Amino acid sequence: MLERAGYDVFLAVNGRDGVAAARLQKPDLILMDLGMPEMDGWHAAGKLKADETTKSIPLFALTAHTLPNERRRAMEAGCDGYVSKPIHMDGFLNMIAGAFVVNKEKKKARKTQKIS
Repeated sequence: MLERAGYDVFLAVNGRDGVAAARLQKPDLILMDLGMPEMDGWHAAGKLKADETTKSIPLFALTAHTLPNERRRAMEAGCDGYVSKPIHMDGFLNMIAGAFVVNKEKKKARKTQKIS
């Protein structure tokens, strides 16, 4: 669905591989299921946000967990947003587009700070 919307997508089959791929590829955005094997999404989010090379990448949890406590746990682990399944495409694509704009502005601000 994201490819059809014009985004480049890279996949990882578990949390451990996802963290490694994010460190290597430094994507503009990470969408991550919380219920992954080998390393769950909460643990992976914590690792990504603790790492200097990945901490500024917007990270959104995609999950079937809909309890309010699960949303809180995801945000405490470092997720910047939370999307419950089933995903409603219009709102989802708008959220992703907004995250790209915000991330681009943050990158520009960091570059400006480094120059001054």
